[in-house]
Formats: sequence, structure tokens, C-alpha cells
Amino acid sequence: MVETVSPSETEPAPPRKRFPWPGGLSARLLLFTAVVVAFGGLLILPPALAAYEEQWLLDRVRAGELASTIAESDPELRVSDAVANQMFDQAGAVTVAVQVDGARRLVLPPKQPFETPYLVDLRRQNPGSWLAAPFFTLTSPKGSMVRVMAEPRFRKAEFVEVVLPDAPLKAKLVGYFWQLAGVTVFVAGLAGLLVYAFLNIFLVRPMQRITRAMEAFRGDPDDPAARIVVSSRRDEIGRAELELDRMQADLLAALASKARLAALGEAVAKINHDLRNMLTSAQMASDRLAALGDPKVAQALPRLERALDRAITLASDVMAYGKSKEPEPVTRVIPLRPALEMAAEDAGLTPQGVGLETVIGTREQVLADPDQLHRILTNLLRNAREAIEGAPDRGGKGKVFVELRRADGMSILRLSDDGPGVPERARANLFQPFVGSVRRGGTGLGLAIARELAQGHGGDLALVETGPGGSVFDLTLAGVPDPLPEVDDRAADASAS
Repeated sequence: MVETVSPSETEPAPPRKRFPWPGGLSARLLLFTAVVVAFGGLLILPPALAAYEEQWLLDRVRAGELASTIAESDPELRVSDAVANQMFDQAGAVTVAVQVDGARRLVLPPKQPFETPYLVDLRRQNPGSWLAAPFFTLTSPKGSMVRVMAEPRFRKAEFVEVVLPDAPLKAKLVGYFWQLAGVTVFVAGLAGLLVYAFLNIFLVRPMQRITRAMEAFRGDPDDPAARIVVSSRRDEIGRAELELDRMQADLLAALASKARLAALGEAVAKINHDLRNMLTSAQMASDRLAALGDPKVAQALPRLERALDRAITLASDVMAYGKSKEPEPVTRVIPLRPALEMAAEDAGLTPQGVGLETVIGTREQVLADPDQLHRILTNLLRNAREAIEGAPDRGGKGKVFVELRRADGMSILRLSDDGPGVPERARANLFQPFVGSVRRGGTGLGLAIARELAQGHGGDLALVETGPGGSVFDLTLAGVPDPLPEVDDRAADASAS
């Protein structure tokens, strides 16, 4: 059963909102879409009003230009009252003038005086003045006149000029503004609704589904329904679903591993007391054997005592590992060759079967905790021996070669064997407890503990290569201690005599 971590009973209260703001992603998306579409509509209004005003004024100029051509067709260069009235009705102009060859001629004189008009020159307008023109017209004083100049179309002249009241233009601009605003609001609302619908379908709902899956998994990881159902999408949402599914699988494995470690800790805690009593009895028996004075017994007793001491330490360390606590290493400079030979002896390496070969000199030293280094080396050498002995075509014969290198302030101990290599199924989880076991019936704790101990020394344990020709592990330890000083054999003999 996987343990479920319950939330804290005193969760911090959410911060108070200074301004009202929708909490859900869907509501925020709707509000954001409405604001963006409305802002887009506002951006359309100025150029639309400017284009409408320009076209309206240009139509009045063309009507005035036509009026000037009719006036010039009269032999006496004058226009009858009936024709003039008709021109005023069509153009809405107070006066019309043209300039030909640098001479400005008034074609339609005003009927009555008028105030000084403001100028709108359609021949030359920059974008800023063109966009600002309708707003200037709408804010002009009541009864203002506008003087419009434009290039001619129906006659040869330098420009055509009309003066007319801007009141009709204001009325047209206001009417066009409300018409355009209504169309803009309708189009913006329809576009906003469609954008919101599509975003809600393709973005908000999948995110809500992912969020619900995360909440359900947090509440009960053991519930199969809490797992996210991965869709066939290949975009960012599909990748998020796939990564969430992988994360949930990893968390389930981690929780299961934690539960097994907790169970292991409880089991070791229960048997630790009895095991210590048994080992104490064995130590007492070894002391009695030592009192017999048998040379063969005396020769075997040191190894037996070391095994008993390390068995007691190992039981305590396994219990600590079950509680996810490994004791801190107490490092000191120790000779490497004796530590390696002692670990090979405890790992069962013999010249007749799987033997140890090394080029490490007797003066080489490393910085490590002696007991933890012994556990690491014994585990690696035992694994190599068991792999070689498990190969059906080797007859239990093989070798383990060990060498020492120094690099970047680190001591690198490389262990190579000529066994069958690490199986493909075990490589991915080689250093994971309970899942990284290479041999049948193994717990997978050996390499996991060895790597944790190596990392506690400021180094690491890594599989460098593996295959049918054997496996290579690198054990890295921090520090490069100086070798032991050379001993002059003759001086030692003289001092002994």
C-alpha cells in the first residue's frame, strides 16, 4: 500500500484580492478576449473616420470643380442664379475658386460674409494629420467653415478650392461613427466568441482536465482513475499530458519504494535486537576458541572477528538505510592496497577461482571512511565474482582487475572484470533500490548503498561500460593523499638489531 501524504492542517490563507478579478482560467480568457477585440475595434475607428471624411470632402471638391467648368463655359464668364443655386445645393459650398498659371480666380462668389475657415489640404497630408482630421472636425466650434484644397480632375489647373460649413460633415461623421461602432461591436463580439470557444475547447478544457488529474492524484495516488489519460495530441498540451503521466508513474514507483524501505526499516528494527544477541554469543564463542591455543584456530579468528564486527555494523546501517538515513563518513587517510585485499578476501575472491589483479602499489593511499570503503569494495568485488561464477561457460574462473588514477583532485578507482556484463534489463535502474538487482533473488540494495556511500565521500560510483567482455565501474573519491613514505629495509633491519 502506497503512503499518501496528507496536506498540512494549517495551510496559509490565500491573499485577499485588492481588485475584483475572475479566478477561473475560462473567465479570465473570456475577459481578455473581449478586451483585446474591443481594443482592435478602437484601432479601426480612427482610420475609418479619416477615410470617410476625406472622401466626403473630396466629393464636395469634385462638385465644386464641375461647377467651375460650367461657369467658364458661359461666354461672359458668369453663372445664372438658377445654375448657381443648383451648384450650391450639389456641392454645399459657400464659394469655389481655382488657380491656373499662378492666378487664383473665384468662380462661385459667396452670397454673404463668413468667418475665417480652417484649412484641409487634400494634396499633402501626413498620416498623423490625416488620422487627427475627423477629431479636429468633431471638436471645432459650432458654425465653423472649412476650406478644402485638392488637385483637379476635370480641368487643367493647379488646384481647386471650396469653402463650405462643416456642420453637415459633423453630422455625417457622428452618424458614420455610430454605424461603424455598431458593426465593430457586432463583428468584435462574434470574433471574440469564436476565439473564446476555440481557445476554451483546445486550451482551457485540456488544462482543466490536467488540473483535475493532478488534484485527484494528490488526494489518492492509489486510485487508478486519478491517472491522467493521455490523448493523441502532439502539441504542447499533449506533451504536458505525457510528462504528467510519466511523473505520476515515477511518483508511484518512488512512493512504493519508500513504503518498502519503511517496511524494511521496521523489519530490521525488530530483528536487530535478536541479531545483536546472536552475534554477541558468536563473539563469546570466538573468544573461547582463542583461549584453546590452537594455531589454526588463532589464524582464522581475526577474520571471524572482523566478519562479526561488520555484521553488527551492517545490520545497523541497513536499518538506517531503511529510514533513508546513511551515517556520515568519518574520513581519514588509509592505505588502499590492504583495504582492497581485505575486501577481496571478504568478497570470496581466491586465486583458484575468481582472482584479484592490481597494479596499485603498497604506498598508495585514499581519503575515505575505512568501514564504508570496505562495504563499497566488498559489494563491487562480490558482484563481479557472482557474475563470473554465474556464467555457464566460465567454470567459475575469472579475474577482477583494479587500478588507481588521479585527476582534478579526485582519486578514481577503476574495477574491471571479464564476466558476462550487466543485463540490458538491469542497466536503466542499476543503482535504484529493489529494482536494480542483476541476479535472481537479489534485493538491488547493494549498488544503491555503495553509490550513496560514494556520494557521501564527495565522489560517485558509475558504470563506465559493460558488454559480453565484462563490466567496468569507476569509484570516485574526493582528495589525492600523498603516498606513504618509502621505508629503507637496511635501516629498518639495523634498528631492529
